[in-house]
Amino acid sequence: MIVALAVALQLAAGPARLIQHVVIVIQENRSVDNLFNGFPGADTVQYGKRHDGSIVRLRPVSLNDPVDVDHARQTFLNSYDDGKMDGFDTIGTLPKQKNGDYPYAVVPRAETKPYWTLARSFTFADETFESVGGPSFPAHQYLISGESGTAVDNPNRTARNVFWWGCDSPEGVTVALLGPRGTDGRRVFPCFDYPTLADMLDRHDISWRSYAPPSDDLGSIWSAFDAIKHIRYGGDWENDVITPETRVLTDIAKGSLPAVSWVTPDFRSSDHSQYGIGGRTIATRTDLGPQWVASIANALGRSNLWKTTALIVVWDDWGGWYDHVAPPQLDAMGLGFRVPMIVISPYAKRGYVSHHRHEFGSILKFTEKVFGLPEIGTTDRRSDDLSDCFDFSQKPGAYVAVRTSVTVSDLIAMPPSQIPPDSY
Repeated sequence: MIVALAVALQLAAGPARLIQHVVIVIQENRSVDNLFNGFPGADTVQYGKRHDGSIVRLRPVSLNDPVDVDHARQTFLNSYDDGKMDGFDTIGTLPKQKNGDYPYAVVPRAETKPYWTLARSFTFADETFESVGGPSFPAHQYLISGESGTAVDNPNRTARNVFWWGCDSPEGVTVALLGPRGTDGRRVFPCFDYPTLADMLDRHDISWRSYAPPSDDLGSIWSAFDAIKHIRYGGDWENDVITPETRVLTDIAKGSLPAVSWVTPDFRSSDHSQYGIGGRTIATRTDLGPQWVASIANALGRSNLWKTTALIVVWDDWGGWYDHVAPPQLDAMGLGFRVPMIVISPYAKRGYVSHHRHEFGSILKFTEKVFGLPEIGTTDRRSDDLSDCFDFSQKPGAYVAVRTSVTVSDLIAMPPSQIPPDSY
């Protein structure tokens, strides 16, 4: 009788009772077909469509390949092609390739073993869509607020070819807002003042931090909160926006993780193609992104935080890589293409592939549900709350560490790369 009552209370309370920490790890620039091709139970394909109707086989391309694929707003529209998903051969690359087939690629499985191990052990969501059809800047805004102030592209570079990403930008830096027919419209300074999930957390005295790499030469380009005026020029900037990003590992070890964490990697650990990294005196290897994410999962699994944590790993945009699933168009901004998402928690369904439609607002809504917060009122309003990814009736088991060849000490010791997230 007592046991049955305890189980009933647990089921009724759900995440609000059992989850005390939400960790959102944001990787870079991968589609589902590209990074998890062939994952058991997931919807992936071996062939893609060109704009002329011909078929091309997806070929292996390393995570470390020094070529960047265009993934600007117009590129999304061209690749989407009114839902035909056949324009990926019309987009550009840096450096330019001999034909348009480069985006039709899969990452070799040998380079992504930690990801596959985590996805097979917990929940992999193969129907997660970027909320906006655009590159990193608007994507990261949607991950903190469910909107981007209708910004649809990255801010432009300065005359010295330097990237900036927010309120710290110098004069002359602008970002395009949504224009006619979904393309780039008028341009504004990239400093906005809309509400974020962090504001909701502040109002309810719930702790949060955004862990991001230092960017002395790039104007905090990796920090989404740099584009939110009241946070950039308020107390949160000093107290809750943390560098370097590896502080998340030491905070986990100390048991001082906040209730909600956003974790943005250094370029080298981001899964972004390694364009621009040549000649740098930094450690490079093909699988540093998977090693970084697995190290965070392992640190949580070894800690006292494990039984009360949900770790959500998501990729910010498709990076220009081919994906065969046409995203539903829910508003003028998106949805964008599919991106991978892994849900890791003692309460995540084990060995489960979620075919439910999720978007970035789903992560916000889940977090709101965990902490009893009101909706921000953006894409969280229309999104699901990731309920199908969890089973709060299951007994939390011990975490089984993922084998890595990079230690936490190795990651902490690496100097910042000072490379921006997007070449386009």
